Amino acid sequence: MTAPVFVVEHLPSGPEFVLDGPEGRHAVSVKRLNPGEDVVLTDGRGRWAEGVVRAAEGKDRLVVTDLESVHEEPEAAPRITVVQAIPKGDRGELAVETMTETGVDGIVPWQAARCITQWRGDRGLKSLAKWRSTAREAGKQSRRVRFPEVADLMTTGQVAALLAGADFAAVLHEDRDSGSEPLATAELPEEGTIVLVVGPEGGVSPQELAAFADAGAPPYRLGPSVLRTSTAGTAAAALLMGRTGRWS
Repeated sequence: MTAPVFVVEHLPSGPEFVLDGPEGRHAVSVKRLNPGEDVVLTDGRGRWAEGVVRAAEGKDRLVVTDLESVHEEPEAAPRITVVQAIPKGDRGELAVETMTETGVDGIVPWQAARCITQWRGDRGLKSLAKWRSTAREAGKQSRRVRFPEVADLMTTGQVAALLAGADFAAVLHEDRDSGSEPLATAELPEEGTIVLVVGPEGGVSPQELAAFADAGAPPYRLGPSVLRTSTAGTAAAALLMGRTGRWS
């Protein structure tokens, strides 16, 4: 098993580092790490260093030594971003968690016309914070050192502008009558950016489909079955990870 990952604001500049606070508490009291075990420290933005536990002190202090030089993981290519319409309840966090584990690079919450849940005021800010916290924790759990960026909530117009700037853009749409082609055979770029749109439980409205098509994002389908909004992005991302060679 690979070494557990812990997030630090700044990578250590010396051969020894004390991990404390919530991360230290998790390492000592939850993971119960012992001297001699390997750990990885990362800023979640691609920079990381590997070290060895020298001691666990109290309930929330882990002394890490034998730190190697700081490494930087390059950004993956092509970059994959999923625009996720806001699902009901906690299924948004489920979508963020599994997409992070799959390897998605960016997640954009989208207030689609048919979204039942509305992000307004303090509720919206708290929900966005939950998505970002979920991406961070899932990034650690899946041993990533570059966590996905969770953008601010976007409107349909803002999503259309994002799609227009992508090297490949698609709207996941299950209706065969819409002329959708299979994502499994779409021509994909080797570099640049890929942006996928996942609609809400009620589907993407005709007006939204038209706006996205004008922006260069036609509809594509995954398969014969209809996936829930909280799982479609993960399934599509997994397909693209294999097809682009990022899982090779």
